[in-house]
Amino acid sequence: MTSVPNRILRAVVCVLVALMAGGLALAAPANADQCAPPGVDSASALPTNLAAAAKGPGADKYTTASVEPLQDIDVKALGLGVPGVLTVGTLSDAPPSICIDSKGQFTGFDNELLRAVADRIGLKINFVGTDFSGLLAQVASRRFDVGSSSITTTDARRKTVGFTNGYDFGYFSLVVPTGSPITGFSQLAKGQRIGVVQGTVQEAYVVDTLHLDPVKFPDYNTVYASLKTRQIDAWVAPSQQAVGTVQAGDPTVIVENTFSLDNFVAWAVAKENKPLIDALNAGLDAVIADGTWARLYSDWVPRALPPGWKPGSKAAPVPQLPDFAAIAAQHAGAPAAGAAAPKSTLAQLGAAFLDWDLYRQAIPDLFKTGLPNTLILTVCAAVIGVLLGLVLAIAGISRSRWLRWPARVYTDIFRGLPEVVIILVIGLGIGPVVGGLTGNNPYPLGIAALGLMSAAYVGEIFRSGIQSVEAGQLEASRALGFSYRSSMRLVVVPQGVRRVLPALVNQFISLLKASSLVYFLGLVANQRELFQVGRDLNAQTGNLSPLVAAGLFYLMLTIPLTHVVNLIDERLRTGRQPAPVQEEMI
Repeated sequence: MTSVPNRILRAVVCVLVALMAGGLALAAPANADQCAPPGVDSASALPTNLAAAAKGPGADKYTTASVEPLQDIDVKALGLGVPGVLTVGTLSDAPPSICIDSKGQFTGFDNELLRAVADRIGLKINFVGTDFSGLLAQVASRRFDVGSSSITTTDARRKTVGFTNGYDFGYFSLVVPTGSPITGFSQLAKGQRIGVVQGTVQEAYVVDTLHLDPVKFPDYNTVYASLKTRQIDAWVAPSQQAVGTVQAGDPTVIVENTFSLDNFVAWAVAKENKPLIDALNAGLDAVIADGTWARLYSDWVPRALPPGWKPGSKAAPVPQLPDFAAIAAQHAGAPAAGAAAPKSTLAQLGAAFLDWDLYRQAIPDLFKTGLPNTLILTVCAAVIGVLLGLVLAIAGISRSRWLRWPARVYTDIFRGLPEVVIILVIGLGIGPVVGGLTGNNPYPLGIAALGLMSAAYVGEIFRSGIQSVEAGQLEASRALGFSYRSSMRLVVVPQGVRRVLPALVNQFISLLKASSLVYFLGLVANQRELFQVGRDLNAQTGNLSPLVAAGLFYLMLTIPLTHVVNLIDERLRTGRQPAPVQEEMI
């Protein structure tokens, strides 16, 4: 008869296989791809529910009067990290402006427009995914040539990076749960949980203009999921993301809009790289003049322009756009399909987490892209962590303070700082220094950061294991003629390592999950690990099922590993295989 741990392991594996191979009874219909252009038929007029205190764009002191002629641009003088290639830091979770489509390609209005501009300049383009909280810093440090993320140009941000002329404008939308007593920005007050995405201009608006303390989230999908489950009272969102995220039948509604009070939307460039800013401005005017801007705008974000605003330089022609107000009115006059019936809480949970079509869609990418990258990051970092950790452990118990104190300082720093801070410091601090060796690829820097963090914990695990070995073991080996080093290497250290094997595996599991933080450094689509693959599909559909699918992959890695190490530990302690559990004879 099999042992209890083996029975548990087999049961868990069977459940996971059944979930992925057989579908889910509570599955909801697949969500539409939010990272596809909605088309001109989705046009919206100038919002009529603008906040009463809203003001139109003020005096524009940043838009250039004209641009350099496109034919005069010297591509070799643009200060690009890779000559002839525009390396762009972008996001993947804010459709229809910036996102990854079902084919794994970075797209959206911002990125398709930038692709057209780069083509007019004569540049190839390479999109790299990152997190918004680190995007501007990465642009300023020249990790990216350009930041493309529907960035509203504020005076505070201009202290860090430079900006091109505007290619879009910004509304803020106030999104609340259906039936909420909040009907406008003026009703937002202290004590309410107001959600924003951290680092965005919406956060600055809530803090600086409304003088409120918001609840900060890492991305748009997380804040919207919290709104739908009424964990927050309202969401102050970019209009494009709000319109693209709120779907028919959702228990939410957009109740009011206001103009962005800070400026237009533009691409971010390092402040000192004026040649690149001038080139992008020239390319932007060119795609406005030939109608490309109007075509992409009509396909991706068709909405009426606010009075007095237009994209590009002041000399750029006014784009010829369809009458979005008329198209919106035409669709508004069409017979309504009928209000969606409110869903029960159980149905909402089933639709959000148990959509089998999305599981089936996510699993191939999770298996082909996410799983290999997660294993590469984790295994390589674990090797660094074990080797360096063993050195730290031996140094930490050394009799020499010149070895003991550096090991102690290293451990305190790398255990005391948050993991994401260490990853960003190494990626943004060391990255430019070793860029010639890594080809400006953050992947090896991510491995190094994970390995250095792991070493601090592994070193303490080894140290505790070594010090747990009885002193008599060392004394006996010395009595037999072994030197101190030989005694440690052949007698004490092997016993200490064996005793801490379960703790080492727990650290490996933590490292496996921490590998998702490497995305902060900026990765191309084929370098994404499990969590980011699931997050990107979550952004395309607005459904949390892809993240659950990614979680199943993590479970398939961690649960068997835990039980395997228990079997190994039992074998090491007893010197034989664990005896099977015998059924009691009656």
